[in-house]
Amino acid sequence: MSPKRPDYPRDEQLEAILAKELGRQRDKLEMIASENFVSEHVLRITASVFTNKYAEGYPDQRYYGGCEFADELEILTQARARKLFGAEHANVQPHCGSSANMAALLAVMKPGDNFLGMNIAHGGHLTHGAPVSFSGRVFKAHYYGVREDTELIDYDHVIRLAEELKPKLIMCGASSYPRIIDFEKFREAADRAGAVLVTDMAHFSGMVAAGLYPSPVPISEIVTSTTHKTLRGPRGGLILSKRTFAKRVDDEVFPGIQGGPLLHVVAAKALALAEALEPDFIDYQRQLLKNCARLAARLIDAGFRLVSGGTDTHLVLIDLRNKNLNGRQAEEALDKAGITANKNTIPFDKERFTVTSGLRLGTAALTTRGLVESEMDEVADFVSTALHNFEDDSKLKKIRERVASFSKKFPLYPGLDF
Repeated sequence: MSPKRPDYPRDEQLEAILAKELGRQRDKLEMIASENFVSEHVLRITASVFTNKYAEGYPDQRYYGGCEFADELEILTQARARKLFGAEHANVQPHCGSSANMAALLAVMKPGDNFLGMNIAHGGHLTHGAPVSFSGRVFKAHYYGVREDTELIDYDHVIRLAEELKPKLIMCGASSYPRIIDFEKFREAADRAGAVLVTDMAHFSGMVAAGLYPSPVPISEIVTSTTHKTLRGPRGGLILSKRTFAKRVDDEVFPGIQGGPLLHVVAAKALALAEALEPDFIDYQRQLLKNCARLAARLIDAGFRLVSGGTDTHLVLIDLRNKNLNGRQAEEALDKAGITANKNTIPFDKERFTVTSGLRLGTAALTTRGLVESEMDEVADFVSTALHNFEDDSKLKKIRERVASFSKKFPLYPGLDF
């Protein structure tokens, strides 16, 4: 007779933390551009029984027994990713965007090879060659950025660098660039250098899926993404590639940098990809863009300077210097006012990364909650009032009360306890 499993008591300490986090998400306005809210269905699937299963390897090539249903799951998820983005090959195992980028870089380069990525201070990501990241420590990274006069990517400089340096790989995509990227220019630069083009579309993959942002998939050898930003899925990564790069990519994900995939997250990716194939997902992406354009216009009306003068996407980047305010102060003030955002460097920033001169705001999560343009006017007013009174705790408290009341109009996970 097998021993009885202990009847564990409720973990009240843990439940209290979970309840507080649910309350934070419900009561505050989530404006971090890289965050979103999954559907209740995706939330449920993320907690499925697949969390119990190890499945190192790939379908029909596992290192463990009992993977027949894991194989079905992964094949289904791959097929949905290929269909959604028109890709030749999909790897759905990366645990996050950074591991997806690591696998992509290792699939093309050896340690010490040259590559070209976007300067993190100009909108790039840590994994695009930042010196503190594996990408800048393992490989020899060189950087392109934006023009000082327009704050748009300097494509002529990209092409010149490509011709001079002959990098093995060119990485495009960004973490805090509010404009549409011209992938054809990067293709030209890669062709002139004889380089592989890798695009990180983590921030705009949802818009690509909806046909509202140019797709890098047809013109890049490898495309990476997260699944939890505008794609509105569980936290995780995704790699799309040409067939000629499929084996190299797969080998770098496993056994190169990861062990077993998180199958419960792969299952949730499958559901999120199915949701993204539905017509209402396109409506969501259209609204997300309308909301961000409205937010940008209202912030400009309130006297804020936006980097590049506006936005074409789901995010805005505010230059706070004309308000005698830095990014850290702005983030803290908004938090007191019930708005979650993040400080961010701006191009040619003189402040430290821990302080910054900018603030990044996004509309993905707010749009998921059901906000439309008229409500974005109220949100912009909350943001503007808080930032103009960033040292007045009493006014920030009053804004927080207004925000909490406003948020109740847009219920989040109403049937969830924590």
